[in-house]
Amino acid sequence: MIEKVNPAHPDKVADRIAGAIVDLAYSTEDNPKIAVEVLLGHGVCHVVIETTATLKEEDIEKAVHRIAGDVFLDLHVVSQDKHLADNQSDGIRCGDNGIFKGVPLTTEQRVMSDIARDIYKVYPTDGKYILDMNRHRLIICQSNAAAKELKRIISVPSADVNPLGYWTGGSDVDTGATNRKLGSDMADSVTGGGLHGKDLSKADVSVNIYAFLKAQKTGKPVELCCAIGDTQVDGIPYSEIVEEAREYIRSVGGFEKFAEWGLY
Repeated sequence: MIEKVNPAHPDKVADRIAGAIVDLAYSTEDNPKIAVEVLLGHGVCHVVIETTATLKEEDIEKAVHRIAGDVFLDLHVVSQDKHLADNQSDGIRCGDNGIFKGVPLTTEQRVMSDIARDIYKVYPTDGKYILDMNRHRLIICQSNAAAKELKRIISVPSADVNPLGYWTGGSDVDTGATNRKLGSDMADSVTGGGLHGKDLSKADVSVNIYAFLKAQKTGKPVELCCAIGDTQVDGIPYSEIVEEAREYIRSVGGFEKFAEWGLY
């Protein structure tokens, strides 16, 4: 059983804004330290940023308005805690405590991801989808779309499409917050750490990506833990894990693009 939401869901809009701001930080230096939290809804977008990078407010505003539209921006930017920043002063070390899990994707999860992407190509508006192969049930909730047209796209006559009827969706109907849709982003690999709005030194980003990719390569579940300041995780230098995560983020087009669909 798997749920997938698309990039126009309010929670994913929040993730995308956070990712865009992390991209801005990486445009100023190679290894910035940054953590971004976003809460938006009903015409207001609250953004709190802790960072070592020098960011221009006008660039943040442009990113928010490009992704979320005409919203009032409530922005608060502070320097990252000096002790946390100093943790990385003599090289890249683990930037957080955490437990992490990577699990191979199932056929069901891959199918649901493909269905979500196919619908989003036609209807780039708020949507949420569930596939339960055990009960042979596909649930499609897609805003601003007629049920008849949706059934034509997915070619599953028995699907439950917009059970309550036509709806408009978006952040004028629902609020969005960063890292609230990790089940959609990580499938069975979900643990406590959020993927979005953080730099690569944060284990929530790099170790989650590393564990997920290792699970796909080996076909076996991966379980890891680390402590802030660790120089090795899973028996290899933490710096190598960061570089693998950096390459993955580059391959998908940056942190904002990564936030659109998560890890699959």
